Order: sequence, then C-alpha cells, then structure tokens
Amino acid sequence: MYSDTEAAALYDILNPWGPSDDFYLSHVMASPSVLDVGCGTGMLLRRARESGHTGRLCGVDPDHASLERARTRDDVTWVEGRAEDMEWEGEFALTVMASNAFQVFVTDDQLRSALAAIRRALVPGGKFVFGTRNPLVRAWEGWTPENATDVIDHRGRALRVSHRVESVNGDVVTLTETTATREGETLRVDRGGLRFLDAEGIDGFLHEAGLEVEVRYGDWSRASFTATSDDIVTVARVRPVTVV
Repeated sequence: MYSDTEAAALYDILNPWGPSDDFYLSHVMASPSVLDVGCGTGMLLRRARESGHTGRLCGVDPDHASLERARTRDDVTWVEGRAEDMEWEGEFALTVMASNAFQVFVTDDQLRSALAAIRRALVPGGKFVFGTRNPLVRAWEGWTPENATDVIDHRGRALRVSHRVESVNGDVVTLTETTATREGETLRVDRGGLRFLDAEGIDGFLHEAGLEVEVRYGDWSRASFTATSDDIVTVARVRPVTVV
C-alpha cells in the first residue's frame, strides 16, 4: 500500500514548479492578502514567502496529509477544510485556485457554494484567479495507461503512475489514478471526477456569484484565449454593486 503521506510527497515530485506557478506567483506577490483555495502541499504560498511576500497568506485544503507537508512553514496560515465551508468575510484582496482545482467541483451546487464562499472572502474589488482545462481540447483522451509516468519517489523507489478514464458523463470525467511499482504491483488507486466547463459556463457561474471576468488567457504566458487553447485562465473581480 501507499499511504496518504507518501502520496502527498509523490504529488510534489510529479508536479514540480512550472509556468502556471510563475503566473499565480506574479498575482500573489502583487496582493497584500491572499487566500489559496485547494493549496495542497502549500508550494505556492511557501514560494511567496521565500520571494519576500510580507502580507497575509492563508491556504485551505481538505487533505490532511498535504497540509502536514505545507505546515513545515509556520509563517503561513494553513486551514484544513473545504472551499464550500469557508466563513471569511471581506478579508482577502486575492483568492487563487491553482492546479486546475476548479474542476473538482463536479455538481452545480458544489461549485455555487465554493464560489459564494470565495466571493464572501474577498474585499470589494478583490480578484479571483484560477485556471481550468478547455473541454474542446479533450485532454482526457490522453489519460490512458499507455501514457503512464515513470517516477522516482522521495524514498528512491521506482514507480509508475497511470490514469484510466471510467466514464464521460456530460461535462464530468470520472477517472482513476493508479500508483504501482515498475513491476506492476498496485500500491494505490485513487478515484475522482473532474468537470470540464467551457468559458461560457464558467462565466455564468461567476456572474451568479457576484464576480465578473476582468481578463482571460489561453495559456500561462498570457496568450489570448481561443477555441483551441489548452487552458481557460481567468482573472475575475468582485462585481461592483449597482446603486439604483
């Protein structure tokens, strides 16, 4: 078996710092108070501190093992919990949701609740920055055992991580992630769903939550978004209240 603690360490190896992290870091460093929703092992906020951020940094994640890794740095506030249950009101200038975490909210109610909590947490004019995969590119078609990733884990073990899509139901893709030895011994199987909303669908949920798109990109270098872009990268802002 492969424990939750081991899986959290392996996640960091499988997902090293990259262009998306540079993109998020640029927004974090420009904001005095930041809430990272779905912070995982805390890589983004830890890097922000290392880069000289002196303001308030807070990370939220439901995964206990990931937060244990994040808590190796104690000058960031780490909160174990779900986005839907956050109760901050008007405390953050910026909320980020990195690593395509936006896609884990597979039902309308889950997404509405998460966005409502994010909107409450933001100050007037605050920003919400996140990315999600463009459904038109159909990335899930490449999530097959034949495209497995070979990796050496934190203990020096040679492992193979593979994915298999179980179903595509509307805009929700259900899949498994299998961690195994190179010899084929299965150590761990995780199952979950990801929602592939298009830009129009995203905008509808944002509007309902009191947010509006400020700018949208098609990749992490800030290229314009098109139908063939791999990603839907959104910078949203709290919508001004109209006084009648």
